[in-house]
Amino acid sequence: MRHFKMTRYERIELKSKNINQTHCLVMKGIFLLLVLLIATTTQAQQKVIQLYNGAAPGSENWDWKEKTSGGNGDIVYNVSHPTLTVFSANPSKANGTAIVICPGGGFHILAVSHEGTQVAQWLAEKGITAFVLRYRLAHVLSDDPVKEMTEKQKNGTFDRDVDADIPFSVADGREAIKYVRAHAAEYQIDKNKIGIIGFSAGGTVTASAAFNYNADNRPDFAAPIYPYMPDSLQSKVAADAPPLFLTVATDDRLGFAQHAISLYNKWYAAKRPVEMHLYAKGGHGFGMHKQNIPTDTWIERFYEWLGVEGFLKK
Repeated sequence: MRHFKMTRYERIELKSKNINQTHCLVMKGIFLLLVLLIATTTQAQQKVIQLYNGAAPGSENWDWKEKTSGGNGDIVYNVSHPTLTVFSANPSKANGTAIVICPGGGFHILAVSHEGTQVAQWLAEKGITAFVLRYRLAHVLSDDPVKEMTEKQKNGTFDRDVDADIPFSVADGREAIKYVRAHAAEYQIDKNKIGIIGFSAGGTVTASAAFNYNADNRPDFAAPIYPYMPDSLQSKVAADAPPLFLTVATDDRLGFAQHAISLYNKWYAAKRPVEMHLYAKGGHGFGMHKQNIPTDTWIERFYEWLGVEGFLKK
């Protein structure tokens, strides 16, 4: 058999052909990767539900737009149209329990990351369908809501604005529970296993939901975490009051440990199920932040408590 020796031109042409084929394969791989990333991103996007049809009752004239601040948009303010963001339960672990999550922020902002989405993601992975609530807030006029809150505290207008806004925020918490219960079948959850958890101001929304409820908006359990809930906002504990889980740090700089203790005492006196974790250290607003102290594991204690109360059974 004869062996043909390629010319220099033929060798160059073959090398060029191989490079082109490799380039095509690389481009095809990049294209497929982009398609996969787009599909994954789309799947990761959470469903956002408008809590009311049209303007929220009582604030129909609120025309300001919701805004975000912070590096990752983890501070939300000027909420005038409340929403629920859905975090579906891990299908392999879903147990039919659902929870409304109320971030805190002094009724002027919402700390939607460490008191909202991170909590929702943790619970959803455990099989609990989570709904992060953006409830109505006091109107912020500047682009720096934290600075504006500080100035209000100095000039004495903060309490006035908070007192005016609390009824709207509490109403949104009740409406959120009502919505989830009415759509239980849609989200494959048990209408008798719907609870609420909230932090600081969100703890006000949460604790308030455990008082003066009706059949549609009664939470099956409630978990105020370092809540702002003075005795003036509390009322009589009903005979069928939901199980209560409380967490707060003794060194809470805002003095909310006393509010949690007051709630505990009322539930205890009424002989209703209640558990409280009063940590020595942790400060206020720890949420899902890691400080390498016992407060880091509060959510695990909460999950264990849900199991004790029977909310983790499928």
